[in-house]
Amino acid sequence: MELLKKQPTVKLPAEWFTGDAWADVLHRGEEPSRVRANAVRFSPGARTAWHSHGMGQALYVVEGIALIQSRGGETLEARPGDVVWTPPGEEHWHGAAPDHFMTHIALWETDDVEWLEHVGDAEYGGPRQGTHA
Repeated sequence: MELLKKQPTVKLPAEWFTGDAWADVLHRGEEPSRVRANAVRFSPGARTAWHSHGMGQALYVVEGIALIQSRGGETLEARPGDVVWTPPGEEHWHGAAPDHFMTHIALWETDDVEWLEHVGDAEYGGPRQGTHA
């Protein structure tokens, strides 16, 4: 067992994010492990560009209100304690609601991520489907 050294928080690049988002690497597996885990903090209205993960991605919402959308689907509104799974190759985006900061833990394998175009304001502001009544 070893206590891992905490890495510095990094601001995420404008090529992949609209608005301000920061990440803390929680774990980056070394071969043969492929696991990745980041705590990602989004300012209100911040979001990823459209992207997909070759082996899928799980998002565990820690605080705030998360918005997640798969290409062609409705925007899902997730809250703390919710876990959202995006299957391998599914194009999606995720980010914070316009009036709340949001933090999630992102879990995925390998660095096989395909980054696509930014999410427009019309897509971001579209109808939402809540996870809670």
